Amino acid sequence: MAEYRIDDLARAAGTTVRNIRAYQDRGLLPPPRLAGRVGIYDDSHLARLRLIGQLLGRGYTFAVIKDLLTAWETGKDVGDVLGLEKVLTDPWSDEIPGTVGYDELVAIFGGGLDEAERERMRRRTIELGLIEPDGDQYRVPSPRLLHVGAELVAAGIPLDAVLDIADRIRADCEVIAGRFVGLVQEHVFDRLGDQPGGEEVTEVAAVVRRMRPLVKMVVDPFIARAMEARVQAALGEHLETIGEHLADAGPPATGATRPT
Repeated sequence: MAEYRIDDLARAAGTTVRNIRAYQDRGLLPPPRLAGRVGIYDDSHLARLRLIGQLLGRGYTFAVIKDLLTAWETGKDVGDVLGLEKVLTDPWSDEIPGTVGYDELVAIFGGGLDEAERERMRRRTIELGLIEPDGDQYRVPSPRLLHVGAELVAAGIPLDAVLDIADRIRADCEVIAGRFVGLVQEHVFDRLGDQPGGEEVTEVAAVVRRMRPLVKMVVDPFIARAMEARVQAALGEHLETIGEHLADAGPPATGATRPT
């Protein structure tokens, strides 16, 4: 097994002596073997440093890296742990975020609003997470949601009312998500205990992966049936009144032109 002094180890790992000492201070890297007053590192330290570098490159924090390394040291497969972490942190939507400028937002949503009202609506839309300031533009996490809002405003619904319903639907979705996660936690996660092994970690990752399409498969038909019933209940009486009015009015007189 090769041996390294700290500067040799830093070169081999593609890092710096300062970083190595920082990793040791954080408990990420075991101390070296001492030969007199000189610290001697070996290939296990080099492998650990390369793994730390890879995890940092993937965006993991020092706290998460420490947990992963602890799992590795206790015999768990880091690949299993990383697989679960990836499932938990991957986005649950394939929607690609977009960008929009302030003038475009005003053109879509700001018709008839004075400057103070536009600013209030802008702040509220940011608070709801529908847009995020990004330099002189705005990042749009969900262009679909922005499109729905634009369609509702174009249909004559005030922007305040659109934002109200967006806030309420978001809260409703939090409840639905909580129920699904609570169901899986009670019947899957809790029975695994505090120190799950590699097989159990893989099982959890598989369950979470299967939940992704299941949530939408359950919500879509329920919302479709609810919308059907609600629309019929809300508009049925109005449609009946309109039908009676048209019947009483009779057919248009000969030669009369229909309004366009």
